[in-house]
Amino acid sequence: MNTLFCEENIKYTGKELSPHWILTNFKMYGDSIVSFVGEVDVPIDNMVDVEDRINNEPIYAKSMLNFIIEHFDYSIKEITMAQILFVQSIKEVFLNDYNIDLKRNGDDLFYNGRKLSVSIATKSIVSGLIHTALNIDCTGAPVSASDINEIGIKDVKTLAQKIMKCYSNNIEKINYATTKVKGVF
Repeated sequence: MNTLFCEENIKYTGKELSPHWILTNFKMYGDSIVSFVGEVDVPIDNMVDVEDRINNEPIYAKSMLNFIIEHFDYSIKEITMAQILFVQSIKEVFLNDYNIDLKRNGDDLFYNGRKLSVSIATKSIVSGLIHTALNIDCTGAPVSASDINEIGIKDVKTLAQKIMKCYSNNIEKINYATTKVKGVF
């Protein structure tokens, strides 16, 4: 799986969660994950989460560590399972590398009872897509939120690289496991 931390600050508006956004912007072919830092401001019109649209719950944070993942030939169920695996990979990195035990509820992560992350998975005509982001500075968030500044993590590039490596390793283990067993009848 291709991985890249983009040094450029990119504002996430929801429009970036589209097929071939990674290929178009970073010339990376195939299953890929790109991370970047930037303001997150997703207006209702750009929301993929229909429940959030119905409840009129836009997403905003002054600065977030964003991850966009694209897997080709995934069903909606498979990309949603990949989303949960990605969020669990984040939890694993925080525990193993920073000794911080985040709480996970579905695709959401919490620190001290406050929301640390946002995440959504969706399906395009050619791929499954995931956007997950961790608050760096949760100023302006419309919910009770925490951020990685509060946790004390300052090196977001290293954090991002560890998360992408953990997730990629988990995907590789799944791919390997599917090739080493024989079918039963």
